[in-house]
Amino acid sequence: MSGYVILVDFQVVPGERAAFRRLIDENARESCRTEPGCRRFDVLEPAGEPDRVVLYEIYDDRAAFEAHTRTAHFARFDAASAALVAAKTVTEYALVCEGGA
Repeated sequence: MSGYVILVDFQVVPGERAAFRRLIDENARESCRTEPGCRRFDVLEPAGEPDRVVLYEIYDDRAAFEAHTRTAHFARFDAASAALVAAKTVTEYALVCEGGA
């Protein structure tokens, strides 16, 4: 099994997690619903860290991820969430073993 994985770690401006979550949840749902190359898009909240949100995304390949970044729903999320994000780290991975497959 191969795939392209993106882990995005957001430090959200204190007190803005609910607003950020509304935006990222819609982006995640729209990505899974409309992008054929988007296999998974999970939104995670680390326990005990109220100002942190982590994304776990799996795409068929890098081209599918790059297509994701050119969608209208991504552009809306990116613009609307910019003021809510204090810091962001993006890490790329190769999916080499999918345990449930």
